[in-house]
Amino acid sequence: MRTALVCALVAVLAFSLVSAALPAAANENGQGNGGERVLSKVTFIHWKKNLPAKPPGTPGGKNKSGSCYNYIANGAKWRTQEPYAINPTNGDSLSELFVVGSNEAGVVAWEAHAGDQLGDSYVNYSASYNDDYLDGVNTVSFGYYPNSGVIAVTTVWGYFSGPPSQREIVEFDLLYNDPYFVWGNADENPSVMDLQNIATHELGHGLGMGDLYNSECTEQTMYGYSTEGETKKRTPEAGDIAGITKLYS
Repeated sequence: MRTALVCALVAVLAFSLVSAALPAAANENGQGNGGERVLSKVTFIHWKKNLPAKPPGTPGGKNKSGSCYNYIANGAKWRTQEPYAINPTNGDSLSELFVVGSNEAGVVAWEAHAGDQLGDSYVNYSASYNDDYLDGVNTVSFGYYPNSGVIAVTTVWGYFSGPPSQREIVEFDLLYNDPYFVWGNADENPSVMDLQNIATHELGHGLGMGDLYNSECTEQTMYGYSTEGETKKRTPEAGDIAGITKLYS
């Protein structure tokens, strides 16, 4: 009897740990099971070449209203200001000033419509991408991702179920896939992947925006595909602006 009780307790503990790591199933009211907030993560993969349709398992898509914006989850946004660490280390000899400036420009582009939501950036040469667990540090860095077609990856942690008024982003980690792409300023060299262009898109995820894959939204910053020489994502377009303004209003 005692052995059975211990096994039951272990099973309950294991279920609790898994539940803390995975999103709760949402009902029609957008609440998790029992209405509780459940910490979860969403990972966005930014692809280089167009696929026939939205990549399977990728968050985002077409907004039900037909507008060119959507969210990680309705109402999920920053509710406290948090700083973010930038590790400028890269394989393309880009200066610290350029890397920091490109990422800060991406944040400014969104905050022009959302208000000041992220805290200040700071340089940390030890900062690295982490999608395994919540560590309380927002990071932007370069590094290896094992797919040559992936430009960048952003993982966003938060509470994405339950009442929208209680949904919240608590951390993001952004990785630029360095070995497979040459990064730089496409205004000067159209053969490179423009850092500010990709930064603005990825930081949109960090602020709560989802990807877009429908053909009528190709000019939006949050459109899910990019290529070398592209710079149009540096500046949010009408759908992006409508979405971020509504989210943070």
